[in-house]
Amino acid sequence: MIAIVHLWRLLKWGRRLARSGGLRPFEDRRLPFAVRLLAKVARFGTGAPTTPDFAAGLAAVGPAAIKLGQALATRPDLIGLEAATDLARLQDAVPPAPFSTIEPILNAIYGGDWRTQFQSIEPEAVGAASIAQVYKGVTSGGRTVAIKLLRPGIEAEVSSALATYEWGAGHIETLGGEFARLRPRAVIATFKSWIEAELDLRREAANASELGEILAGEPDYVVPGIDWQRSSRRVLVIDWIDGVKVSDRAALAALDIDRPALARVLVNGFLAQAIAKGFFHADLHQGNLFVIPPSVGRDGGIDHARIGVIDFGIMGRINRRARLYLAEILHGLVTGNYARVAEIHFEAGYVPPHHNPAAFATALRAVGEPIRGRQAKDIAITDLLEGLFSITRSFDMPVQPHLLLLQKTMVMVEGVALTIDPHVNMWEVAEPYVRNWVRDEMGPEAVIADRLVLNARALSQLPRIFRQWVAENPMPGAAPPQAPLPPLPEKSVGGWSTPWLLLAAGLGAAAAVLLS
Repeated sequence: MIAIVHLWRLLKWGRRLARSGGLRPFEDRRLPFAVRLLAKVARFGTGAPTTPDFAAGLAAVGPAAIKLGQALATRPDLIGLEAATDLARLQDAVPPAPFSTIEPILNAIYGGDWRTQFQSIEPEAVGAASIAQVYKGVTSGGRTVAIKLLRPGIEAEVSSALATYEWGAGHIETLGGEFARLRPRAVIATFKSWIEAELDLRREAANASELGEILAGEPDYVVPGIDWQRSSRRVLVIDWIDGVKVSDRAALAALDIDRPALARVLVNGFLAQAIAKGFFHADLHQGNLFVIPPSVGRDGGIDHARIGVIDFGIMGRINRRARLYLAEILHGLVTGNYARVAEIHFEAGYVPPHHNPAAFATALRAVGEPIRGRQAKDIAITDLLEGLFSITRSFDMPVQPHLLLLQKTMVMVEGVALTIDPHVNMWEVAEPYVRNWVRDEMGPEAVIADRLVLNARALSQLPRIFRQWVAENPMPGAAPPQAPLPPLPEKSVGGWSTPWLLLAAGLGAAAAVLLS
């Protein structure tokens, strides 16, 4: 019965997706016949366009599908660069639920009447997405804030969709081959963790708070403060950002600002997150970024433009070891040391050990040589990533979701930076920052410092190890050790066994007591 429910949902969603041509890639001859047949049947009679419109198709399926599309946009290795680029258009904009349905929820959250916490809330939503919608309000203390609230019924809708996604991914992976290598179950698991985090707005508040601490050294990259007292699982209250959305091209063009400087703020702010700390905003599209014009106000007066960021539901993490690997890989590609780059891939476990490192180095050379000797301004990150993705299938490289999310965000930041300043080059802006970071993290002083830290940690364990050894090796007692006893006699076949000997001994002892 459960299988029938999942199949019905998939058929219904597939029909909606097919109308936009979103199932055409599944008609590829390289795919199993059953998959191709289902895709053609779903498309029959829809008048689907030849060029798929994946973004429109997923938007028609529903809120959970919109979020899934955003997750798939980070996986060009799985769905192809063209499809990933199309899905990047998903800005998660849907019609808002009317305030009449939202107000009872606010009242329930704030003990019966939201007016005990706010002077006013504008009834028209300033933003509406698949998971939540946002209102502008003023707190009882006079603080202008953005109020983000989960949409009514969204938890149940997402829960049922996730169950079907997991069921479908499991069946797809059983097909083996390329489907197994791309690990669709892992994709859905990653997506599930993202969307479950977005359904708990306290997690988003914590993300914003942590990101604010990381960017404390970048004063021109503004992260709004959190109103913890008014925030909960279903509602998030943060400082209001007065600025121009980067997606508003006309308003952005009208601003009199230093565009190259602002683009550098954007790029360096991202590098401070991803490279220096390994915790970064992974949804830096134009709708989530604001240009804050120069102003004179309570903040003391700012004579230059700044960048403001919102929506902290999707964040990425990458540990220090992985960041060091990436730095070495980038350095090796730039310098042409492909043998070392290949070694790093094998050391990091990115390539299965049954492959030949020399053959992998040659494949990397095919990607790296076309960009060597070219100026940074002539190298597009998207071209480099496309070349790197092209060799993953040949070498059975398992997907590294954390790296793909970082790569996707890099491409997104490059696009936004070009929107702000059409003449900016991310490589040129990033090069000094990355060079200094690599020097600090991989130079001789860093190596010595790392070894000192590791040795200090090892030495700190010596008292514990000594205590364990003492506990396992106690002092000998006062009684002298006994002389060794002769070995036990071997058990004779067909003779008296130990249980019978014990029984006889017991009977003998009882008889002796009774006769005495």
